[in-house]
Amino acid sequence: MMNNQERETAATTAVHARGLTVRRGTGRTPRTVIDDIAFDVPRGRITGLLGPSGCGKSTLMRSVVGTQAHVTGTLEVLGRPAGHPELRSRIGYVTQAPSVYDDLTVRQNLDYFAAVLDPGRAAADRRRDTVTRAIADVDLTTHAGALAGNLSGGQRNRVSLAVALLGTPELLVLDEPTVGLDPVLRRDLWNLFHDIAATRGTTILVSSHVMDEAERCHDLLLMREGRILAQDTPDALRTRTRSATVEEGFLRLVDEANANADARAGADTNAPTAPAAVQEQNR
Repeated sequence: MMNNQERETAATTAVHARGLTVRRGTGRTPRTVIDDIAFDVPRGRITGLLGPSGCGKSTLMRSVVGTQAHVTGTLEVLGRPAGHPELRSRIGYVTQAPSVYDDLTVRQNLDYFAAVLDPGRAAADRRRDTVTRAIADVDLTTHAGALAGNLSGGQRNRVSLAVALLGTPELLVLDEPTVGLDPVLRRDLWNLFHDIAATRGTTILVSSHVMDEAERCHDLLLMREGRILAQDTPDALRTRTRSATVEEGFLRLVDEANANADARAGADTNAPTAPAAVQEQNR
């Protein structure tokens, strides 16, 4: 049962993480992919998870939606532990690879997933309206009858996004949804994200390694090598790092982290061993 502080956190925060760690591999030396991180994703806003490829963004997103193994620490999503059965209908998740059936049309794909989310004959009219809305949301109305296997990569990504929008989720987790899209379509998708957040109150956690997309987010989580370098708004990050762009600010944070790591490594190298230190004290 939640106390008052936990209720307040759940009311304002969609994702709450403390000491979050993910390790991969078995045996004596598993690899740490996410390293003891802490962050919050506020409700009703677009939070960008940005960093270079391989920094742990996808692993973090899988942890949030509850599909990642070997997760330790605290990770609460919409007031529940990540992966809780109650969250299945409250979260929409779009992976990097399109999750569609190539031998079905766009509408048939959505009809199938809508029937999984909202089964039964009594819900047929509701499902039909929901599918029509989701197809229109991603601007695929004119392609509703096309086989998914005949669509372009960007169109297939939009079908996956439409599937995620079927249940009107409270939290939408998007793993690099604009990769491979042309500038016009990228702009249109970001306009859709902002419309969903503003009109439906949906929380959106979206990852990217393209730094100019950071400017389109309300809040930022900047990652590098499995750690959070910063959590801030774009304006606050630019101000704090005295940078003209988020990308420049990110690179300054990387340089600072590298310098601090080098300084710690140098201090460890120059430190005397325990026996030598004892001998020095005894002279």
